[in-house]
Parts: sequence; structure tokens; C-alpha cells
Amino acid sequence: MKGLLYVVATPIGNLEDITLRALRILKEVDLIAAEDTRHSLKLLNHYGIEKPLLSYWSEREKVRSEEVISHLKAGRSVALISDAGTPGISDPGAVLIRRAIEEGIEIIPVPGPSALIAALSVSGLPAEEFLFCGFLPPRKTERLRKLEELKYEKRTVVFYEAPHRLLETVEDMIEVFGDRKVMIAKELTKLHEKFMRGTLKDVYSKLQDSVIAGEYVIVLEGSPGMITSIEEALEEVKALMKKGMGRKEAVRIISGLYNISSKELYDRSLHHGERNS
Repeated sequence: MKGLLYVVATPIGNLEDITLRALRILKEVDLIAAEDTRHSLKLLNHYGIEKPLLSYWSEREKVRSEEVISHLKAGRSVALISDAGTPGISDPGAVLIRRAIEEGIEIIPVPGPSALIAALSVSGLPAEEFLFCGFLPPRKTERLRKLEELKYEKRTVVFYEAPHRLLETVEDMIEVFGDRKVMIAKELTKLHEKFMRGTLKDVYSKLQDSVIAGEYVIVLEGSPGMITSIEEALEEVKALMKKGMGRKEAVRIISGLYNISSKELYDRSLHHGERNS
């Protein structure tokens, strides 16, 4: 009989945030697969949990996943944890989860702390619908391209960002989105937890006077604007193309966002370009 794979959420900072169920599972399983065993030992030692540990960090994830699968096939139960939050959500773990699915192994989620939800819940921005984008591309050109794709997204958008890229990312957001409302959360649930709310320009100014270190969540207001005519849509396609995006991709983004026929928009954009050349 195959073992069970538990996907266990762990605290994102404050160790008291772990659930009673998570603690029970970690105590009962045969093996714990951890992103970084050194990091996870802080949590396990705090709660007096002693279990065999297997690391699956970074490029070792694929190889280590096969080791975990062999344990599961042998009937051993395994808890999958990342350094913080939920495995597979902007964290390692997805490789093992996919392999377990392929092998017909039962997977049981053990939910808990989430930086995404924690930040969204105190942002003051609409949370009925939202879009989570994880980490933006590290290179500026690719980051700008991704932000351009999100320019007309009407839902609240949530990002994670590393400290060494934070200022550049907010600068790029100002360039693409203008001065929308935003909340940036620093070091959620930790000793130096901080929330900065305002417009992008306001928060950028605050960041310049702050020590930038730790982990950040950016919660951004969705697009307030609406395209009301095909002519406005054509202008938006043209604007994206000027920034280096291909015609087909620009048409796909604008037509999808505003429920306009992609064929009509593409054909009209060809003539629109001729008229304005």
C-alpha cells in the first residue's frame, strides 16, 4: 500500500502561526521533505519534533523527488514543507506534487499561513477577485513586458518581490501603471513587519527613506479605466507595439481584456497603422 503525501503549510515568520493539525501531521509522518533542512530544523526543534529529513532545495528537487516517491511507494508517509508558507506556491515542491499525481499517490493538503492572503487581507483593496503573479522577471525588459500585459487588469494584483529589486520594480510600475493605489508589506508576521500604503509614488518615496531588507508583498490596485470603443482599443494596441510587443500578442491582450473580437481588432490594427504611418 502506498504512503500518503501531506503538503503542509508552515509559518511565514512567527512560529506560533502553525496549525495544530500541521503539528500533529509532522509528528506522525515517517519522513519530512524540506526545502532547506537547516531552516526547517528551527521550527521542528521549537516544537520538539524529531523526524528523518530529506532536502529537496533548488536544482536537487527533481532528483530528490524521486527519492521521496520511492519512500511513498514503499508505504511510508511523507510531509512536504517549504521554508515558509505552502510548498509549490512561489516555492519549491511542485515537481514532487506532479510526480506523486503521476504515480497515483494520494496527496492531502494541510493549509495554513500564506503571505499572499495575509497581505491582501489588510491591504484595503478589493479582494473579492484578485490575481496572484508571484515574482516578476528579474530582468528589466522582461519585467516591463509582464507589467504591460497587466496594465488593463481590473482585479487587484499581488506580487512577491526580493529586496534588491524592490525599488526598480516600483519604478517600473509607476512607468507602466501611473500612480495607482498600492500596499507593500515587509517581513509579514516577523519582528520588523511593516505596511506602506498610498499611491505608487507615495510608497516609492517612503521606500527611499527606509531600510530595504527582508521579504516583500506588493498589493496593487486594478486598472480603473475601461476601453469604450474600438478606436481606443486600437490606440492601446499601438502603444504596446511601440514598447516592443508583437502585433499578435498586443491584440491578444487587448481583445481578451475588453471582450473585443481579436480578428476584427487585428485587421483594424493593420489599417490603423497605415493611416498613422
